[in-house]
Amino acid sequence: MKSLTKEITLNIPSRRAIVSLHRQVEELVKESGVRDGLVLVNAMHITASVFINDNESGLHHDYEVWLEKLAPHAPTSQYRHNGAEDNADAHMKRQIMGREVVVAITDGRLHLGPWEHIFYYEFDGRRPKRILVKIIGE
Repeated sequence: MKSLTKEITLNIPSRRAIVSLHRQVEELVKESGVRDGLVLVNAMHITASVFINDNESGLHHDYEVWLEKLAPHAPTSQYRHNGAEDNADAHMKRQIMGREVVVAITDGRLHLGPWEHIFYYEFDGRRPKRILVKIIGE
């Protein structure tokens, strides 16, 4: 069995952003030499998410609007979690979007549908954040 464990570090200058991880994960799959297996990609922070969906800017905008309706940032006083920080909404948004994705590797490539793309979604940026990529297989 082969395995590869790497961390990707991102520094998002804004509070929220969606960033493609797709090419970086593809490169790590190649580096691993795994032909048949699985790749786990997960956000290592409780105010960020990794998800799979269409790489389309209109959809990304729709996520922003939808999540802000479900867990608005302001007023920050509406949340008991907020005290020294103002990121309670980021925790809730992460809960909705999920922590990680697992993707099959077949013939040395990510085994995804035609429009599927891997993204990192930051809800409380402005400092370095880590993403774990763990690849296992033959």
